[in-house]
Amino acid sequence: MPNGALPRFVVASANPHKVAEIAHVLHGLVELEPRPESVGDVIEDGFTLEANARLKAVAICEAVSRPAIADDTGLEVDVLDGAPGVHSARYAADEGTGKGGDDEANLKRLLRELADVPESRRTARFRTVAMVRWPDGSELVANGTVEGWIAIKPAGDGGFGYDPAFIPVEGDGRTFAEMGVEKHVFSHRGRAFRDLARRLDVS
Repeated sequence: MPNGALPRFVVASANPHKVAEIAHVLHGLVELEPRPESVGDVIEDGFTLEANARLKAVAICEAVSRPAIADDTGLEVDVLDGAPGVHSARYAADEGTGKGGDDEANLKRLLRELADVPESRRTARFRTVAMVRWPDGSELVANGTVEGWIAIKPAGDGGFGYDPAFIPVEGDGRTFAEMGVEKHVFSHRGRAFRDLARRLDVS
């Protein structure tokens, strides 16, 4: 790598919202290339967030023969025994009321299942596993977690996924969807990718 050049990674995610968040957190630390349109969808059938992140990172790395960066995120609600967890992106699809990646349907199912649960028992956390995979098979894994609770009603039009219903403990009472870029200061994804950057020794 030339002196002063930033390390380059191909982003495994095809979700534009997620890619934007990763790019914001890693701005000035690494160079990111978009996932090639020629690469098909990766079946995320792992039993853990790390397994799904690895499936995506390996698929992109092998397809382009360059280092790839990936992540997987889950929302764990205590009263639901940790659900939706690893199934967060396809929560409604598992129920038959939506399709994989249907944010609105996933959120509606979550709030429906918590309809009779008081605020004091709506504790939850977001977890993110971030990963870099190199063509030689080596990899680096980092984690990020943020505690919070699920709002009675969604609020805000920013973010994506479950952001309109997640209120972080470290915030000021707003949901992630009501925040701007300050969300990344303590968000699960921000923490995971900052940790990854530190371990890449580029931060």
